[in-house]
Amino acid sequence: MNARFRTITFLAAMAFAVPALAAPKEDAVAKPVKTVVQSVRYERDALALKHFGSEEQGKYLLGDAWAKGTDAQRKEFVQLFQDLFAAIAFPRVRENFKNLDSITYEPAQVTGNEATIASTIFIKHPLKTQEMKLNYRLIKDAAAWKVVDVKVLGSSMLTDIRDSQVQPLLKQGGWDLLLARMRTELAKVQKK
Repeated sequence: MNARFRTITFLAAMAFAVPALAAPKEDAVAKPVKTVVQSVRYERDALALKHFGSEEQGKYLLGDAWAKGTDAQRKEFVQLFQDLFAAIAFPRVRENFKNLDSITYEPAQVTGNEATIASTIFIKHPLKTQEMKLNYRLIKDAAAWKVVDVKVLGSSMLTDIRDSQVQPLLKQGGWDLLLARMRTELAKVQKK
Protein backbone atom coordinates (compact mmCIF):
# COMPACT_ATOMS: atom_id res chain seq x y z
CA MET A 1 0.00 0.00 0.00
CA ASN A 2 1.23 3.45 -0.73
CA ALA A 3 1.43 6.10 2.02
CA ARG A 4 -1.32 8.25 0.52
CA PHE A 5 -3.80 5.34 0.46
CA ARG A 6 -2.93 4.44 4.09
CA THR A 7 -3.48 8.06 5.15
CA ILE A 8 -6.85 8.25 3.38
CA THR A 9 -7.88 4.90 4.88
CA PHE A 10 -6.81 6.06 8.35
CA LEU A 11 -8.73 9.37 8.00
CA ALA A 12 -11.84 7.55 6.76
CA ALA A 13 -11.64 5.13 9.69
CA MET A 14 -11.29 8.04 12.12
CA ALA A 15 -14.27 9.84 10.56
CA PHE A 16 -16.42 6.80 11.24
CA ALA A 17 -14.87 6.14 14.65
CA VAL A 18 -15.45 9.60 16.12
CA PRO A 19 -19.27 9.42 15.92
CA ALA A 20 -19.09 5.89 17.28
CA LEU A 21 -17.06 7.10 20.25
CA ALA A 22 -19.50 9.94 20.93
CA ALA A 23 -22.61 7.81 20.55
CA PRO A 24 -22.47 5.32 23.47
CA LYS A 25 -23.77 7.76 26.11
CA GLU A 26 -26.88 8.53 24.08
CA ASP A 27 -27.22 4.97 22.83
CA ALA A 28 -27.15 3.71 26.42
CA VAL A 29 -30.03 6.05 27.27
CA ALA A 30 -32.02 5.58 24.06
CA LYS A 31 -31.60 1.81 23.84
CA PRO A 32 -34.09 0.88 26.61
CA VAL A 33 -36.73 3.21 25.13
CA LYS A 34 -36.32 1.74 21.67
CA THR A 35 -36.27 -1.79 23.10
CA VAL A 36 -39.50 -1.17 25.01
CA VAL A 37 -41.23 0.26 21.95
CA GLN A 38 -40.15 -2.55 19.62
CA SER A 39 -40.78 -5.27 22.21
CA VAL A 40 -44.32 -4.08 22.87
CA ARG A 41 -44.94 -3.71 19.15
CA TYR A 42 -43.94 -7.31 18.46
CA GLU A 43 -45.57 -8.83 21.57
CA ARG A 44 -42.38 -9.49 23.50
CA ASP A 45 -43.85 -8.05 26.68
CA ALA A 46 -41.48 -9.78 29.11
CA LEU A 47 -38.51 -8.18 27.36
CA ALA A 48 -40.18 -4.77 27.46
CA LEU A 49 -40.85 -5.07 31.19
CA LYS A 50 -37.18 -5.76 31.90
CA HIS A 51 -36.43 -2.23 30.75
CA PHE A 52 -38.78 -0.52 33.20
CA GLY A 53 -37.59 0.95 36.51
CA SER A 54 -40.23 -0.94 38.47
CA GLU A 55 -39.01 -0.07 41.95
CA GLU A 56 -38.78 3.62 41.05
CA GLN A 57 -42.32 3.42 39.65
CA GLY A 58 -43.51 1.84 42.89
CA LYS A 59 -41.88 4.58 44.98
CA TYR A 60 -43.60 7.24 42.88
CA LEU A 61 -47.01 5.57 42.82
CA LEU A 62 -47.14 4.82 46.54
CA GLY A 63 -45.28 7.86 47.85
CA ASP A 64 -44.67 7.65 51.62
CA ALA A 65 -46.48 4.30 51.80
CA TRP A 66 -43.68 2.65 49.80
CA ALA A 67 -41.25 2.80 52.72
CA LYS A 68 -43.94 1.57 55.12
CA GLY A 69 -44.60 -1.59 53.13
CA THR A 70 -42.82 -4.85 53.81
CA ASP A 71 -40.34 -6.28 51.33
CA ALA A 72 -42.96 -8.88 50.38
CA GLN A 73 -45.61 -6.20 49.79
CA ARG A 74 -43.28 -4.10 47.64
CA LYS A 75 -42.22 -7.15 45.63
CA GLU A 76 -45.83 -8.21 45.06
CA PHE A 77 -46.84 -4.68 44.11
CA VAL A 78 -44.08 -4.47 41.49
CA GLN A 79 -45.05 -7.83 40.00
CA LEU A 80 -48.78 -7.05 39.97
CA PHE A 81 -48.19 -3.60 38.52
CA GLN A 82 -46.01 -4.99 35.73
CA ASP A 83 -48.50 -7.74 34.94
CA LEU A 84 -51.43 -5.31 34.90
CA PHE A 85 -49.57 -2.76 32.85
CA ALA A 86 -48.57 -5.35 30.27
CA ALA A 87 -52.09 -6.80 30.13
CA ILE A 88 -53.89 -3.45 29.85
CA ALA A 89 -51.57 -0.89 28.26
CA PHE A 90 -49.52 -3.00 25.88
CA PRO A 91 -52.48 -4.25 23.78
CA ARG A 92 -53.65 -0.63 23.40
CA VAL A 93 -50.20 0.39 22.20
CA ARG A 94 -50.12 -2.50 19.73
CA GLU A 95 -53.51 -1.40 18.39
CA ASN A 96 -52.08 2.05 17.66
CA PHE A 97 -48.99 0.50 16.09
CA LYS A 98 -51.02 -1.45 13.52
CA ASN A 99 -50.73 1.59 11.27
CA LEU A 100 -47.27 2.72 12.40
CA ASP A 101 -45.42 4.66 9.74
CA SER A 102 -42.30 5.74 11.63
CA ILE A 103 -40.84 6.91 14.93
CA THR A 104 -38.32 9.69 15.39
CA TYR A 105 -36.31 10.20 18.57
CA GLU A 106 -34.72 13.42 19.77
CA PRO A 107 -31.35 13.38 21.53
CA ALA A 108 -31.48 12.38 25.19
CA GLN A 109 -31.37 15.09 27.82
CA VAL A 110 -29.25 13.70 30.66
CA THR A 111 -28.92 15.22 34.12
CA GLY A 112 -26.99 12.99 36.50
CA ASN A 113 -28.86 9.70 36.90
CA GLU A 114 -32.02 10.98 35.18
CA ALA A 115 -32.76 11.45 31.50
CA THR A 116 -35.59 12.28 29.15
CA ILE A 117 -36.06 11.36 25.53
CA ALA A 118 -38.76 12.83 23.33
CA SER A 119 -40.16 10.96 20.36
CA THR A 120 -42.75 11.47 17.69
CA ILE A 121 -44.75 8.51 16.48
CA PHE A 122 -46.36 8.81 13.06
CA ILE A 123 -49.49 6.70 12.61
CA LYS A 124 -50.74 6.43 9.04
CA HIS A 125 -54.48 5.91 9.07
CA PRO A 126 -56.31 5.45 5.77
CA LEU A 127 -57.63 9.02 5.88
CA LYS A 128 -54.72 10.90 7.48
CA THR A 129 -51.37 10.66 9.22
CA GLN A 130 -51.53 11.24 12.96
CA GLU A 131 -48.63 12.40 15.13
CA MET A 132 -48.24 11.36 18.76
CA LYS A 133 -45.58 13.11 20.82
CA LEU A 134 -44.21 11.10 23.72
CA ASN A 135 -41.67 11.99 26.34
CA TYR A 136 -39.93 9.19 28.23
CA ARG A 137 -38.38 9.66 31.67
CA LEU A 138 -35.55 7.31 32.57
CA ILE A 139 -33.42 6.68 35.61
CA LYS A 140 -30.06 4.97 35.77
CA ASP A 141 -29.81 2.18 38.28
CA ALA A 142 -26.61 0.30 39.03
CA ALA A 143 -26.73 -1.68 35.79
CA ALA A 144 -28.47 0.37 33.09
CA TRP A 145 -30.98 3.04 32.15
CA LYS A 146 -34.61 2.10 32.88
CA VAL A 147 -37.84 3.66 31.63
CA VAL A 148 -39.86 5.06 34.53
CA ASP A 149 -42.63 7.15 32.98
CA VAL A 150 -44.10 8.21 29.66
CA LYS A 151 -45.89 11.47 28.98
CA VAL A 152 -48.43 11.58 26.17
CA LEU A 153 -49.93 14.95 25.29
CA GLY A 154 -48.27 16.34 28.43
CA SER A 155 -50.02 13.85 30.70
CA SER A 156 -47.86 11.55 32.83
CA MET A 157 -48.88 7.92 32.78
CA LEU A 158 -47.65 7.38 36.35
CA THR A 159 -49.27 10.52 37.73
CA ASP A 160 -52.63 9.52 36.24
CA ILE A 161 -52.39 5.99 37.69
CA ARG A 162 -51.22 7.29 41.06
CA ASP A 163 -53.93 9.93 41.42
CA SER A 164 -56.90 8.00 40.04
CA GLN A 165 -56.19 4.46 41.22
CA VAL A 166 -53.31 3.81 43.63
CA GLN A 167 -53.65 6.66 46.12
CA PRO A 168 -57.44 6.39 46.53
CA LEU A 169 -57.09 2.66 47.34
CA LEU A 170 -54.24 3.31 49.76
CA LYS A 171 -56.29 5.95 51.58
CA GLN A 172 -59.28 3.65 51.72
CA GLY A 173 -57.57 0.48 52.93
CA GLY A 174 -53.78 0.67 52.83
CA TRP A 175 -51.52 -1.94 51.33
CA ASP A 176 -53.95 -4.81 51.93
CA LEU A 177 -56.77 -3.27 49.90
CA LEU A 178 -54.43 -2.07 47.16
CA LEU A 179 -52.85 -5.49 46.63
CA ALA A 180 -56.20 -7.30 46.89
CA ARG A 181 -57.72 -5.02 44.24
CA MET A 182 -54.71 -5.45 41.98
CA ARG A 183 -54.96 -9.24 42.27
CA THR A 184 -58.68 -9.08 41.42
CA GLU A 185 -58.09 -6.80 38.42
CA LEU A 186 -55.30 -9.00 37.11
CA ALA A 187 -57.49 -12.11 37.37
CA LYS A 188 -60.25 -10.32 35.39
CA VAL A 189 -57.85 -9.18 32.68
CA GLN A 190 -56.26 -12.62 32.35
CA LYS A 191 -59.66 -14.27 31.82
CA LYS A 192 -60.33 -12.20 28.70
